[in-house]
Amino acid sequence: MEKQAGVAGTGGAADGEGSSRKPWVCGPASADSLDSPTGSHVEWCKQLIAATISSQIQQPDILSRDNHKNLPALRYGAQVKMYQVNQVPLLPGETIQTTVKDVMYVCPFSGLVNGTLTITDYKLYFSSVEKESPFILDINMGVISRLESISVPNQGENTKGLELVCKDMRSPRFAYKTEESQVDVVEVISRHAFPLSHNLPLFAFLYKDQFPVDGWKVYDPTAEYRRQGLPNESWTISKINSTYELCDTYPSVLVIPTNITDEDIRRVAVFRAKHRIPVLSWIHPESQATIVRCSQPLVGPSDRRCKEDERLLQIIMDANAQSHKLTIFDARQSSVAVTNKAKDGGYESESFYPNVELNFLDIPNIHVMRESLRKMKEVVYPTINEAHWHSAIDQTHWLEYIRLLLAGAAKIADKLESGKTSVVVHCSDGWDRTSQLTSLAMLMLDSYYRTLRGFQVLVEKEWISFGHKFSARVGHGDENHANSERSPLFVQFIDCVWQMTRQFPAAFEFNELFLITVLDHLYSCLFGTFLYNSEQERVVHEVQTKTISLWSYINSQLEEFTNPFYVDYENHVLYPLVSSRHLELWTSFYARWNPRMRPQVPVHQTLKELLFLRAELQRRVEELQRETTSHSLSSGSEHSPTHPTGTALHTTV
Repeated sequence: MEKQAGVAGTGGAADGEGSSRKPWVCGPASADSLDSPTGSHVEWCKQLIAATISSQIQQPDILSRDNHKNLPALRYGAQVKMYQVNQVPLLPGETIQTTVKDVMYVCPFSGLVNGTLTITDYKLYFSSVEKESPFILDINMGVISRLESISVPNQGENTKGLELVCKDMRSPRFAYKTEESQVDVVEVISRHAFPLSHNLPLFAFLYKDQFPVDGWKVYDPTAEYRRQGLPNESWTISKINSTYELCDTYPSVLVIPTNITDEDIRRVAVFRAKHRIPVLSWIHPESQATIVRCSQPLVGPSDRRCKEDERLLQIIMDANAQSHKLTIFDARQSSVAVTNKAKDGGYESESFYPNVELNFLDIPNIHVMRESLRKMKEVVYPTINEAHWHSAIDQTHWLEYIRLLLAGAAKIADKLESGKTSVVVHCSDGWDRTSQLTSLAMLMLDSYYRTLRGFQVLVEKEWISFGHKFSARVGHGDENHANSERSPLFVQFIDCVWQMTRQFPAAFEFNELFLITVLDHLYSCLFGTFLYNSEQERVVHEVQTKTISLWSYINSQLEEFTNPFYVDYENHVLYPLVSSRHLELWTSFYARWNPRMRPQVPVHQTLKELLFLRAELQRRVEELQRETTSHSLSSGSEHSPTHPTGTALHTTV
């Protein structure tokens, strides 16, 4: 959905009489007023960020010994032990498995580099033989998708070549001599890159670091629903799935209508794919319109009906007194939904569900997305064809799929905000495209989710607790790289978030490094946050007691991940422009391993300095405010006790 650029708060359907919420449409600077959220301050931020933020971090692929000391410890995944020259930095719980000397790194940009390869149970660590400024290459095992043998010409008969095809858009290559007394390098790497395939634990269960903040306490479902004003007269916080018997891929805490029995809910579960019934994700603070998520109905070719399901959707509609309609957003292409109907799936018939409007968002399936990212990798690594850069990117269709996701989420957000109408969102099973759409729409509607803490809650809630199959989609510790279940759905979501941060650079408390860090640890298996496919599986494997949360790391050093330009525009709804001309490739993530794509000036340290400067300026403003107030009070008492005081100064730095 694309809207014309305008000034927030100037009226329109989204405002509503007496509403405190304002639509915030990203558009040209010429349409902004100086005192609006999209005015001069934001435009200045936008210009500054556009000039510098194309890559937030100095790339971790190649680090010198000197600048490594000044980088956040996350370059290696978490805090590392101090080490001398020729020593390998180890995490608490990490152990060295073997060290191979006389290894050549086949760099696609600078040729062969001689050095030593150390293999631990968490990473590959290559260090060149050069002592003054050694070349360091660090690859965590979790990011490896598969191992490929390659030919190495002109290096002798006993030389083997190995390519590590990685999930994060790079494929480093090594060459090494084989000797009878030497361990099998491929076997050692395979055991620790794919531990589950070798009956070994994921490294997250071995990692023994300690952080001052417990990230597992970030998300409390009951507290989050209470923040939204729940329960209320129409909705209740239910424990019907407390033992995961109703639906083994749903969380234990669900919000369902008060006016429906547990028995009816169980009948609805039988009628919905994977028993994923319609449940509330978010409620509008003013209109009480809701975002409800579920899976497809199992109508099949004979158009089966379920009176309890029809009644449930009617109750959801009636819970919102502002509208007498309900809109269903089916993420799939209509032709696919029809095909699914022939396979006992399907979609809601407007004939059986009165006052329901059905919309297909035409978003392709997980297999199309996987192929699109594969094509993208061919474009950005290892070499880039400058002459055909734009056409090559276009042929991957990646940005087109990003556009479809953002457009679909914007339609959902607008239906709630402007149309004051409740929506039901589903795809086939309700754990892939559904999670993408609900979380993006909630990000547009609710400013809380645009804070560092709120975004963590959003990911925990809409993705992790509601059963996005992270293990299947990412392939943690599994050597079956050809598994058709793998797909970059969460990467797409983070990409969409990044696109929104580009259009609204002051609206998000977190920075680009935060988003890249989240994606790096989607793969790393260092933290327990993204492990397994469901809440039930994480309970069974005792993830919260046996592993560390990614948020423990993040929240222990928030200054690294804070956007210095952030302004809390509470109650503003974001409407990003979703036409192709307003979207761009996230090169600082997808192409970060190519040195020719790196920024000319490192940005991360500059942003930290700006954050410090902002704090100092804010402190000075507060001092001046106190001095002004003190002066006004003393002046008023001397001259006239009834003299009005001046207007309070509100300054945004």
